[in-house]
Amino acid sequence: MGLLLPFPTTPTLFRRPPSSTIFLPLSRNILRCSAATLTTPQQQRNELDLENKKYDLLRVIQDTQRGLVTTPNQRSEIEESLVDLESYAAGDDEAIVDLGVLDGTWRLLYTSASDVLVLLDSSSKLPFFQVGPIFQKFECKGQDDGGYVRNVVRWSIPSLLEENEGATLLVSAKFSVVSRRNIFLEFEEIALQNIIISDELQALIAPALLPRSFFSLQILQAIRTFKAQIPVNSTSPGRRSVGGLYYLSYLDKNMLVGRAVGGGGVFVFSRAQNIL
Repeated sequence: MGLLLPFPTTPTLFRRPPSSTIFLPLSRNILRCSAATLTTPQQQRNELDLENKKYDLLRVIQDTQRGLVTTPNQRSEIEESLVDLESYAAGDDEAIVDLGVLDGTWRLLYTSASDVLVLLDSSSKLPFFQVGPIFQKFECKGQDDGGYVRNVVRWSIPSLLEENEGATLLVSAKFSVVSRRNIFLEFEEIALQNIIISDELQALIAPALLPRSFFSLQILQAIRTFKAQIPVNSTSPGRRSVGGLYYLSYLDKNMLVGRAVGGGGVFVFSRAQNIL
């Protein structure tokens, strides 16, 4: 996908849902659906089967640190669970991307994309670099042919910036729907913004026990409002911007699975609160 990307260290105990109740443990929230709301026994079985497929996928990715730590056997099991879930969506040949459902913020749970994994790997090895939560934010409500997507990476430098979310790397792209489940991304801009310095650095710049000078206040204000932007779209006539094809293999109200066409990796997201 390109330029997209800590989970709780205590393992989460997943329990398969009983036949009378359907639930999906996602971002610590539980989605419950009473079987009584389903109109037919067949619909009930289909819904339960789908929730079990989603449960199986969450179970196999939960201890992978967003895809950083996996064995060959785990990767095989994850791919099997992905294909199993994607086959449910593929069963409806007439289904198209529902931009109303896609609209909103999605938090990364797992990826196999090398450009994201290198960030996670650097964070695990370098004491001066932390990667926090990673999101995709789609803006396409009320549209039927495309919109905008923002890849959001929260990161930090310990002792200098606020832990895990001291700065934001934002990669913006516009997208267009090119087929029932494929969207084409055209990247437009990379930005560094939302700098939040640590209390220790703030105390060094403007000690709390001393009167804050105009100069120190200007430094703090400049850091808070700092924003660096690098355009990546092409301005040459006839030349297409940097981009790629993104296949939305599964989408519902609380889970999104996408594949970067051309070997760019797979991405699994859960619905999150709006950001930015």
